[in-house]
Amino acid sequence: MDQTVAVRGSPAAHTKTKLYRFLHSRKILQNWDLYLMLLPAILFYIVFHYAPMYGAQLAFKDFNAMEGIWGSPLTSSYGFGHFIRWFQSPFLVRLVSNTLLLNLYTLVFGFPLPIILALMINELRNKKLAKAISNVTYIPFFLSAAVIVGMVRNFVHVDYGVVNMAIIALGGEAINFFIEAEWFRFLFVSSGIWQVTGWNSIIFIAALAGVDPELHESATIDGANRFHRLIYINLPSIAPTIIILLILNLGTVMTVGFERAFLFQHDLNLSRSDVISTYVYRIGIQGAQFSFSSAIGLFNSVINCTILVVANAISRKVSDTSLW
Repeated sequence: MDQTVAVRGSPAAHTKTKLYRFLHSRKILQNWDLYLMLLPAILFYIVFHYAPMYGAQLAFKDFNAMEGIWGSPLTSSYGFGHFIRWFQSPFLVRLVSNTLLLNLYTLVFGFPLPIILALMINELRNKKLAKAISNVTYIPFFLSAAVIVGMVRNFVHVDYGVVNMAIIALGGEAINFFIEAEWFRFLFVSSGIWQVTGWNSIIFIAALAGVDPELHESATIDGANRFHRLIYINLPSIAPTIIILLILNLGTVMTVGFERAFLFQHDLNLSRSDVISTYVYRIGIQGAQFSFSSAIGLFNSVINCTILVVANAISRKVSDTSLW
């Protein structure tokens, strides 16, 4: 009798009871269509994000296709042989520094632009013009990486590119932006900012739409002009959204989009364009070193996760706004 009571009162039993009540609550039945709309997103994350985590054990093994992932033996040094090889790699400093610099440049120059664009669009009194500008600016987000790189190539082409034609018209000499390695970071960062600025501004425009109009009315009565209301009402109102997105961006500081980096990359700019994602593709897909490339990917994910947790903890202490 006592054992039965203990089992029923255990945390596991309590959790099952709460789950049972949740699944059989009226809210589920009343809003079944909303939960049905949520189902594809849940399945997407399960199939493409959680299920592949099974393969993370490759990082600790010497993969053998005949034995499979589970049956492959552990690598040397108690399973950490590939990590030791990565830390001793002559390419480690170059790959990590290139990846970090590209992300930091994108964060420093690209993160404020959607906020500025959203504030500017929100201040437009002509709503049709504001909507038109918003639509035009987020169209590049739907272009593929190949199209973006092709457009950039045409813009900066030595012979017929608009940029070089302008440089020559101003008395300068044409620059081969695609060949010279020192221009890779500028091309990569600027093209990425141009592609996502309009799309990212939608979040801030939506946040600005939720600002209480009575705050602006009160400020106007007190003599505040539009600039004062922008600084003291609009910006503080969207500050939590800015902080949350900043934390999420910091959580991907070691991740560079593979497609654009690979399409911009060639032998002459490899010193600047070679990042962790392109190196993993080279040794993992082309070189068939699946275990070693998995170890690099796992290292990358751990660093990103650590930065995300630290940034979230700092934000929670400083501003009381955090992801959790």
